[in-house]
Amino acid sequence: ILDLDSLYHKTFYNHFLLSNFCSKIKMILKQTQRRYIMESKIKTRGMFILGVAICFAVAGLSVYLETLIPGELLGASIIALFMGTIINSFFHPTWIKPALKFTSKRILKVAIILLGASLSISTIMSVGKMTFFVMIFTFAMCFGGGYFVRKLFGLNWKLSNLISAGTGICGGSAIAAISPVIDADDKDIAFAMSSTFLFDMVMIALYPLMGKALGMSDIAYGIWAGTSVNDTASVVASGYAFSEVAGDFATMVKLTRTLAIIPTVLVFAYIGTRIKQKELQEASNGQKVNLMKIIPWFIGGFLLLAILNSVGCIPASASGIIKGTSKFLMVTALAAIGLGTSITDFKKAGLKPMFYGITIDTLVTLTALVVIWCMGLM
Repeated sequence: ILDLDSLYHKTFYNHFLLSNFCSKIKMILKQTQRRYIMESKIKTRGMFILGVAICFAVAGLSVYLETLIPGELLGASIIALFMGTIINSFFHPTWIKPALKFTSKRILKVAIILLGASLSISTIMSVGKMTFFVMIFTFAMCFGGGYFVRKLFGLNWKLSNLISAGTGICGGSAIAAISPVIDADDKDIAFAMSSTFLFDMVMIALYPLMGKALGMSDIAYGIWAGTSVNDTASVVASGYAFSEVAGDFATMVKLTRTLAIIPTVLVFAYIGTRIKQKELQEASNGQKVNLMKIIPWFIGGFLLLAILNSVGCIPASASGIIKGTSKFLMVTALAAIGLGTSITDFKKAGLKPMFYGITIDTLVTLTALVVIWCMGLM
């Protein structure tokens, strides 16, 4: 009996030691797991911050390089996009992808909100009704004619409308502003930017020569360049290459044309929202979808700042600073898009986006010229 009792106590004691040992092992494993998860999160956050910092660094370098190029021939947005694409050919780790997605989507939306502070409806009154008459026809050609040209080249509606917006409004800024409201792919944004850029580079050289060959007046040429050349820097370069008066008027027309971003963004936000609603209804077997949940949230901020600036609530000095910040954030977003796009992607897309852009740009150029001639301004 004593032996059995002693054996029982020993067994119980051994079981207690084993149980205590297992508990300690479990505690050590849990602590190790927590430490690993914490270190992993810190490492992930560090990589994310580094990725965003790389985007900002490319943007900063692009802005600096822009100042070194004479005549404002090349904007920081295009430099950032191409620089990012070149870097992607040699450096494209997987850890940078979350940072690129955040920068190309979230930071771009913040840039669009701030863009509203630089738009003022009062600018419209300074150019006159004749400019709007020309712009109505060029916009109709960009989006109406673009619909049929898109069918011809077999492009998706998002890419074709990005190119049309860049052609009809203000190049890279319009493309950047519209892309998030239609949920455009980063590669489509890159293709659209490249297409409008190539046309602008050619037109900077050809527009002054064609204007002088046609015997255009300074005002007529200013309207022509201001309504048909894409990017603001290109309008300035081609305008002042003709004459100082033409450059001043072309710049003023271009600023008015930029205001078309407001209604265009709203129209495409509505189109994008309706398409999302339809897709969600089909996915949920026809159940109704709450529109407020899918309407782009940043559009409200964009409109609010545009209205405040139009009624004079934002001082001119503050508006200039906000506009500069918006432009830099857009350059940063385009740097991220470039870093996520490879030269192989351009090869896969082929020449169709370029041919589409050249076709739309040519049609817009001819349309503006014909309307100006019909108005007797030549």
